Amino acid sequence: MTGGMPTQHVYYLHGFASSPSSMKAGYFAERLHDHGLALQCPDFNAPDFATLTISRMLAQLERGLAARDPGPVTLIGSSLGGALAILAAARLSSVERLVLLAPAVLFAKPGHHLLTPETVAAWRRDGAMTFFHHGYGEARSLDVAFYDDSLGHSPFDALFSQPTLIFQGLRDQSVDSTTVERFASTRPNVTLCLVDDDHSLAASLP
Repeated sequence: MTGGMPTQHVYYLHGFASSPSSMKAGYFAERLHDHGLALQCPDFNAPDFATLTISRMLAQLERGLAARDPGPVTLIGSSLGGALAILAAARLSSVERLVLLAPAVLFAKPGHHLLTPETVAAWRRDGAMTFFHHGYGEARSLDVAFYDDSLGHSPFDALFSQPTLIFQGLRDQSVDSTTVERFASTRPNVTLCLVDDDHSLAASLP
């Protein structure tokens, strides 16, 4: 509490195979620091990337939010972190607003262009699949439990009323901009900003 006003809490939710030390997390931490706000960045790789699931990410975020001082929460979510922010907003009244960067609203759903039926079949056969992890700078294995768990979560269909601002690149090869447009079009609480950029949105951060 400062001067009788509730503490503003801002969380950055990193994307798949990323980390709290990502370029975007650092960028927002610097800008918010200039305004007297601390950016909190949970590490969703802990305790082990191999056993990551969306359910585990949600539980970790909920524990963190429950342990904070009272005050409204803003979630900034990138890619899978954007999907997580949507799911959290649908569950938690403490979440006041969302800023989503290329939110992966259909991540790991059947028909996703990056996960063909053949890829999923191989993932199931082997029990795990290797992904390049940008946070670690090397390939890391991920259990197929991640994919199976993701089928129980649907950010695209989530019901939430918090004011939401989405930035989506038109040249994004990971998240289809038309899918994000469909997601935003039926939600009056969502403002969509389409930019001439790729999935990283690096050129659009300013």
